[in-house]
Amino acid sequence: MELTSAIQQYLEYLQYQKRSSQHTLTAYENDLLGFRDDLLSQMGVLMLEDVTNRIIGSHIAALADRGLAPATLNRKISAIQSFFKHCHRHDWVQKNPAVNVRRPKKAKRLPEVVRAEDMTELLEGELFGDDFTGRRDKLILTLLYAAGLRREELMNIRLGDLSLSDQTLKVTGKRNKQRIIPVAGVVFDAWRAYMLERDKLETNEDFLLLTLKGKKLYPGLVYKVAKNYLSLITTMQKKSPHVLRHSFATHLLNEGSNLQAIKELLGHSSLAATQVYTHTSLEKLKDVYNQAHPKSQKS
Repeated sequence: MELTSAIQQYLEYLQYQKRSSQHTLTAYENDLLGFRDDLLSQMGVLMLEDVTNRIIGSHIAALADRGLAPATLNRKISAIQSFFKHCHRHDWVQKNPAVNVRRPKKAKRLPEVVRAEDMTELLEGELFGDDFTGRRDKLILTLLYAAGLRREELMNIRLGDLSLSDQTLKVTGKRNKQRIIPVAGVVFDAWRAYMLERDKLETNEDFLLLTLKGKKLYPGLVYKVAKNYLSLITTMQKKSPHVLRHSFATHLLNEGSNLQAIKELLGHSSLAATQVYTHTSLEKLKDVYNQAHPKSQKS
């Protein structure tokens, strides 16, 4: 089988059977087609059965030589391994060549979070306009922070997903798994103000958050909104929608919330993914100790 044909069939499997998110589909497509192009141009490999463990290793080494970060390399390796696992399962290859591919060690990095005081300043201040764009942007940031949403989850909120009577939000997460999140009154304050402007748009869209043209939000716009407003309140290097998700989880933990409860709110499949926030919280405790305790060593 040709490598290109196998990759296309695998991507269709991810889209229609596994129902992977658009973000995942785009990442896998880019990684696998880049893998194919590299094998074709550098090694003349066209057929699936000609790919060996050594060839995959050479591809990864070439990517590392280009200066790709360990996290990016690991993501590309995961895409290749998942692809060949699928190929082997369907007998497209007799032996899985991606088994035991060496992964570069990834430095542990704590999630960056915005200070709670800065988020209060942002959401309770007067940085947002009273027009459609200003009220929409405020609702975007309020939902990302108050509900700890992923970007795709935010974009896919529908008009009926917010329940005023129950004060809850229905969220559709990865692989179409749904969860119910209790949300604070500030969300509904921002929602009411936004809906006054949204109702003026000529649109048939069922999605809650829209562009000025009445279309569903797209990832670049959500990122731009988060970056622009976070730039007004913080000098931290990373400014993205996911930073607000990290901030949501860390601030809950700092206020004494149960880790299992945070896991459920975030929609994590395992507690291991949530435990990174305990390290962030511990770092804050160390800072408090070093600043306030009389026996701490101060320079």
